[in-house]
Amino acid sequence: MLLSAAPTARPPVLSANLPAVVGQPVRMPSGAMANWLDHRLHLQHGPIDLIITAEGDKAEVAAAYARAADAFCGLLDLLVDELTMLRLPADPTTINSLKGPVAKRMAAAISPHLPRHDKADFITPMIAVAGSVADEILLAMGDQLDRASVNNGGDIALYLGKGTFFDIGIADERDTHLSDFAMTASDGDGGRMPLHGRIRLHDHDRIGGIATSGWRGRSLSLGIADSVTVLAQNAAAADVAASLIANAITISSPAITRQPAASLVPNSDLKDRLVTVDVGPLSVNEIDHALAAGACLARHMFGDGQIMTAYARLAGRSFIIASE
Repeated sequence: MLLSAAPTARPPVLSANLPAVVGQPVRMPSGAMANWLDHRLHLQHGPIDLIITAEGDKAEVAAAYARAADAFCGLLDLLVDELTMLRLPADPTTINSLKGPVAKRMAAAISPHLPRHDKADFITPMIAVAGSVADEILLAMGDQLDRASVNNGGDIALYLGKGTFFDIGIADERDTHLSDFAMTASDGDGGRMPLHGRIRLHDHDRIGGIATSGWRGRSLSLGIADSVTVLAQNAAAADVAASLIANAITISSPAITRQPAASLVPNSDLKDRLVTVDVGPLSVNEIDHALAAGACLARHMFGDGQIMTAYARLAGRSFIIASE
């Protein structure tokens, strides 16, 4: 959740893909919808639902919103054209053959993780779709703004101009404490993750993406994490990492209920792999064992420069991987 963006006047309309007034949405030729939410822009097409903010010079803000709407028109169609391949287990041949701009972002986001996965533990480019869409629209908006954000269902792409910052809400509990194995990585850059639901990101942190995953979220998860929030250089990288770390936070226990993914979402790329639908009471040892598995993977990602911060929660216990 974006907390700090101050309201601004709705910019003038510079594109036929933008509505003229609040409350009168525009349907684009592709079928996508655009509407003003006061100073924010809402773009929606099929499963893609974006809330966009832009701040800065009035003329540049207006142009940035117009570019965002124009870039969004037809974006879903390009993804659908390659959907069959995007749902296949990723390998160098598959991902190198992708053509669309968002599909290529998805491929680039998962490529660093392929050495850790094999046919028994596959990932598909779809794991990066939400963050990649957000990154693509943010890029279209340009770099002449003071700051901007593209929120795709909680996966957020950020642009911060010199001297600016964003306050970001983080899924958390006020009384959450660190478990005994919680750790802070000693090297690298990145914002420090708070324990009380909020973090301030500055332009010098070089964080351009935030994503959260877990079995309670809108996406299917192989793991049992209540939430995993990741900060990275872009939204696609954060999206992939949050999903993989959340998948890694798991154990075998009769308290966990799982179902085949296809029984919940018939066209899921996870097919018959078992995903979590409920987590009952777990012992402290079970919780810490599950979190430790996720922390191990997060440390590797941090060490490889794939993420800048990771914060995971399970049943009131948590870990942080971050720079000091």
